[in-house]
Amino acid sequence: MKRFSGRRGTGSENKGEVGFWPSYADMMSAVALILFFLMLLAYIQNLITGNDLRRTKEELDDTSNALLLTLEKVDEAEGELELISIDLDTAKQELLKQQAYILEQRDAIEKLRLQAETQAEYLNATQGEITELRGQMQNIAVLRLSILEQMKNSIEKVMGNGGTVSIGENGSIILSESVLFDLGSSMVKPESYDMLNQLARVFVSFLADEENSRYVDSIVISGHTDNTGSTETNRALSTERANSVLSYLMLANNGKLDKYAKYFCAAGYGSTRPVQSNDSPEGRAANRRIEISIILKDESVLEIVEQYLAIEMPDEMTGNVPEEQNTQP
Repeated sequence: MKRFSGRRGTGSENKGEVGFWPSYADMMSAVALILFFLMLLAYIQNLITGNDLRRTKEELDDTSNALLLTLEKVDEAEGELELISIDLDTAKQELLKQQAYILEQRDAIEKLRLQAETQAEYLNATQGEITELRGQMQNIAVLRLSILEQMKNSIEKVMGNGGTVSIGENGSIILSESVLFDLGSSMVKPESYDMLNQLARVFVSFLADEENSRYVDSIVISGHTDNTGSTETNRALSTERANSVLSYLMLANNGKLDKYAKYFCAAGYGSTRPVQSNDSPEGRAANRRIEISIILKDESVLEIVEQYLAIEMPDEMTGNVPEEQNTQP
């Protein structure tokens, strides 16, 4: 490269200088263009990098928020886990209690099973004696009805079965007023003498048997009326009729029944114990009646009950279960 001398030379020298400056200008232009492109690239790169940084920061913020939510959920889960652990411990303790209770119940059931076997053996051994006592109690239960049936049949042989003699629901012999008395009267009608004589003979025959009399407490002859008239009049009339029948029975058959007078009593109830409604003539006729009731001794029944209870029972027959075995924890 030639040095610039500062002086304008000859024509040939001027011509060389003119060729140098365009090349230098082109070179500077290229450098400037390159720098421009480099700066442009740097600017673009900065723009891209800035956008990426903002996007990355936003994503980082989102990730941080998500992480915070996750941590909160983890804290909540840890709290729930702690509660579950407490509940699990409580459930384990309750399960242990239940297992202990089940074992106790198994022991109690086994004891009850052994007791049941002992009771079964005892019942088998005493079945005959219990059956015998039960039979005696049943005999007492049907004794009065059997006696009343016998009396009814004996009375019907004399009077016939015209509906004047019947057995009531309470087991009493019922004699209609019409066969014994006139309306409003307490005097025994002569046409009923044969029936009362036969009834007295039945009582004598029955009470002479000690197997029968030992169970009898009393024989009650009760009078009843309808609701016609005053209460005082009906009570007095029913009492007088009951006493009239009793007096005749004691005197019948030469007074043979008088020997057993201690068993007999009379009572008047007036209209207080009707068997049918007094609203009709038929009902009032049914309510005017004489009832004969045989009352059995309570002691006779109690004697058999005491015999039953006197049978020695094993301790296991009590069937008592300790209180703690009856209460579930």
